Amino acid sequence: MDPYIVLLIGAGALILLVAWLPMALRELPLSLPMFCIAFGAATFALSNGDTPNPVTYPHATERLTELVVIVALTGAGLKLDRPLCWQNWRLTWRLLGIAMPLSIAGIALIGHWWLGLGAAAAVLLGGALAPTDPVLASDVQVGPPRSGEEDEVRFTLTAEAGLNDGLAFPFVNLAVVLVAAPNGWAWGWIGFDVIWKLGAGIAAGWGIGAALGWLTFHMPNRARLSRTGDGFVALGATFLSYGLTELVHGYGFLAVFVAALAMRAAERQHDYHDRLHDFAEQTERLLMMVLLVLFGGALAGGVLGPLSWAGVAAALAFIFLVRPAAGMLSMIGSGRPLEERAAISFFGIRGLGSAYYLSYAANAAAFPEMPELWAVVSLTVLVSVGLHGVTVTPAMRWLDARRRRQGVLPLEIA
Repeated sequence: MDPYIVLLIGAGALILLVAWLPMALRELPLSLPMFCIAFGAATFALSNGDTPNPVTYPHATERLTELVVIVALTGAGLKLDRPLCWQNWRLTWRLLGIAMPLSIAGIALIGHWWLGLGAAAAVLLGGALAPTDPVLASDVQVGPPRSGEEDEVRFTLTAEAGLNDGLAFPFVNLAVVLVAAPNGWAWGWIGFDVIWKLGAGIAAGWGIGAALGWLTFHMPNRARLSRTGDGFVALGATFLSYGLTELVHGYGFLAVFVAALAMRAAERQHDYHDRLHDFAEQTERLLMMVLLVLFGGALAGGVLGPLSWAGVAAALAFIFLVRPAAGMLSMIGSGRPLEERAAISFFGIRGLGSAYYLSYAANAAAFPEMPELWAVVSLTVLVSVGLHGVTVTPAMRWLDARRRRQGVLPLEIA
């Protein structure tokens, strides 16, 4: 059989599943990522070919996961209705400033003391697993632009997922520096990887997003990008903001999300945001399905082979202890109801972003513990996908019903 024809059949079936499966699974305790992983594991287990093990193919893993993450970040930024300000985003700042450093520290300490990892590998594990994933967290994110589906839980998790990928990068780079240049690393890391790259990511993202927003909504009427009605402009904005920011050595993940926020701020109520968001979301879903099928293949191919019982316990501790405890501590004194704080703390979903950070570090420096790191991260992602996939729908429905009974409505669009 012609491999090209087989590829066309598979691509066609996958695209149709992208459209149909979310609707078909809506009433079931089963999520699209769970289906994709199971399908990939079964398919590669029955085949006699090579499996897509990220330990073997770190460069391909880095590029594929990078692509889906930046598209997801654009979609997340475009659908946030709230203007960027301190008060509206107060829980997000708490998660970023308190919960995330606590999570990185907690995961790194478990990795070092419990798993016996070296300092660099432990920091890498913390940096890779601390961020909430912008790709797999779609079920706990806000709805499309101007849909009104922006309660405190959904908004906080969406905004956190958009920003914390960029903020995890300094710690991933710290791990790389500790391996590649262990002597005299401090000032270079603080000055370049923290101050410059974060600042450049925010400044470049906002500048590019503001410029694209002006071209889209404020140019003379005949020349406005919004008149095209083309949703693929979202991809152009994604690639441009990411590429230009990386050229000046800023954090591209952070820039992509900030650029999407700036585009939305340029004209918050325009219908064109719906087209941009929908195209980004559809592209993200297609890429996500491909990568999760490959992730299932990696599971079938033995990526969990180096896993020990200590690694299993550590992965469970990351999900059930570290993130929930860090989240709850960060929201002390926030005034939010206990059930909302618990939901925000619990649904810190781990996913493809973690795979990106691990593959990025593997390509930047030699970590002897890399097979064990991949095993622990893969198990953490697998448990997170299954656990959160089963619990998120009933939990969010319960929270929505409670808010309706109390007459609590989402924050109005300013």
